[in-house]
Amino acid sequence: MLKNSTRYSLRRILLGERLASRELTEEKLPKWKALPIFSSDVLSSIGYGPEQIALVLVLPGMILYNYYPWIIAAVIALMLIVTVSYSQVIKVHPDGGGSYSITKQYLGEYPALLAGASLCADYALTVAVSVSSGTDALVSAWPALVPYQIAINLAVLFGVLMLINLRGIREASTAFVWPTYAFLIAALALIASGLYQIIALGQMPSVPPAPAEGSVSGAALLFLLLRAFANGCSSMTGVEAIANGSDSFREPRARNAKLTITMMAALLSSLLAGLGFLIWYHGILPQPDQTLLSALTAAVWGRGTGYFIFQLLTMIILYLAANTAYNGLPPLLSFLARDGYMPRYLANRGGRLSYDNGIILLSVAAAALIVIFHGNVEHLISLYALGVFLSFTLAQLSLCVHWRRQAGKNSLLHWAVNAFGALVTGGVVLVIIVTKFLHGAWLILVFLPAMIYLFRRIRAHYDLIAKQLMISHEEYTAYMAAEPTVHYVLLPVASPTRAVARAIRYARQLVPPERIIAVHIATDIEYGEKVRRRWEDWNPDIRLQVVESPYREISEPLIRFVRDFQSLHPQSPVTVLIPEFELDSLPYRFLHNQQGVLLRWQLLNQLDVIVTTVPLQLASTETDSLQNE
Repeated sequence: MLKNSTRYSLRRILLGERLASRELTEEKLPKWKALPIFSSDVLSSIGYGPEQIALVLVLPGMILYNYYPWIIAAVIALMLIVTVSYSQVIKVHPDGGGSYSITKQYLGEYPALLAGASLCADYALTVAVSVSSGTDALVSAWPALVPYQIAINLAVLFGVLMLINLRGIREASTAFVWPTYAFLIAALALIASGLYQIIALGQMPSVPPAPAEGSVSGAALLFLLLRAFANGCSSMTGVEAIANGSDSFREPRARNAKLTITMMAALLSSLLAGLGFLIWYHGILPQPDQTLLSALTAAVWGRGTGYFIFQLLTMIILYLAANTAYNGLPPLLSFLARDGYMPRYLANRGGRLSYDNGIILLSVAAAALIVIFHGNVEHLISLYALGVFLSFTLAQLSLCVHWRRQAGKNSLLHWAVNAFGALVTGGVVLVIIVTKFLHGAWLILVFLPAMIYLFRRIRAHYDLIAKQLMISHEEYTAYMAAEPTVHYVLLPVASPTRAVARAIRYARQLVPPERIIAVHIATDIEYGEKVRRRWEDWNPDIRLQVVESPYREISEPLIRFVRDFQSLHPQSPVTVLIPEFELDSLPYRFLHNQQGVLLRWQLLNQLDVIVTTVPLQLASTETDSLQNE
């Protein structure tokens, strides 16, 4: 038995044993695991959402800080509206796909592609923002790590998030579920401690008195409040992940997914209300090298053991928040791929039943954003939320169409709920565009049409290929009835070897010897003559054509020879038979050139020929050779 058959590949060691398709049911998630997996992004947004509100409100001075609780309340109200809407999305479309699938069903192709493009942008930004925010929390507690922020971001992205998600949904949930619950308990404990100090101990507020009225004009005040609200809406990204990935839930899928999204909304509302109130009550302002949540924790618990544990948990949950995107975008890409709008391979599950190609693509896109924006959360946030609120609006408009087509007694009520939700989230889209346009929102407005154009080009390509490949029964019958043509085999030869002998034996099974032409590309004239003499002694019944290559190239002279041969035999199919030897050990393969692989790729891309490889398996070492025998 070959040594290779008992050797684990590096991929198997890193990712684990492959899973059979029948094991997909075992990969489905119960509610208690699905909650942290799909809600980590939403729950972790307390690490940056409240701070992004404060960054706007303190710009003209403390005059606007009294509006802080009201903006938090507005975000919570919007959260509840969207949650009700997405519960209905899950009910109507329990198979997953979220905004894209339901919009495609009820509004048509282009709105669906807009929803898909919006979610692609949002999920990539979710990973970039979450990882960058996690590192911000880390360096808030350990400032000495500031120079290494980008390196830490990329290490976490590829070495932890991508790798664990490639191991499959079940293993990812097992790895991420307990840190998420630990953070949730710690955050609730922080709120409880802060409220206890205020209620039981009578701790006085630290909010300074507001400046005199009139410091900010009415129009400027409205603009700043709307921009603060738009920043706060970043806390809602990830709400749609449960609808997109509802297929990952155990049966009954729809019921479990709806219960999970309800629990998620309740937890986020509690965290935003509690932490927002404490931040406002203590008058905590944004600082250059410390997050708002870090400052609040220090104010409530001091900079002791509890503070550092909470900062560590905050860092972990912010990192894990990216996992929401890993559970949302790859399934969405699979829907787009099945419909022909993305490369087909994105629709396939990998060895661990996860969408491997989508996971890798998401990781690369997030890494690019981190590098381009230097891991700056404030800059990334400027691009955030627009895409997700577009998808919110489209999903609710789709539901309006759905309820209009229904004849049930509650259809009108459902329609009114979704129409109101669409109006509110559509208003948020306009607010984000207006208030964040110069701060980066224009990039998303450019990105979305570009992605829709890309989707359409991919679909047009697949349609064209399908049209060319389709054949009717009549065409097939005529094709098979046509007179067979003379077939030639061209055999590239470096020197007469065992691999060449194997290829010749195979070629003789295809055509008579007189239709086999061996071709040697002579980069050295003297060596070319030596090959010719050895060939004549070794195999005189097959003609050898020696082609000189004065510039020491292999591929180009051979391609030119094949093209000239085709021009002389225009009606005859030509097979290029490439003899190769394959080693059983990957490291040893790098000791040999890959001319056969390169030649095969060039021939297939430049000529209308049949290319066949005839491999000869060889042992890498003497020990391997003995074992193979």
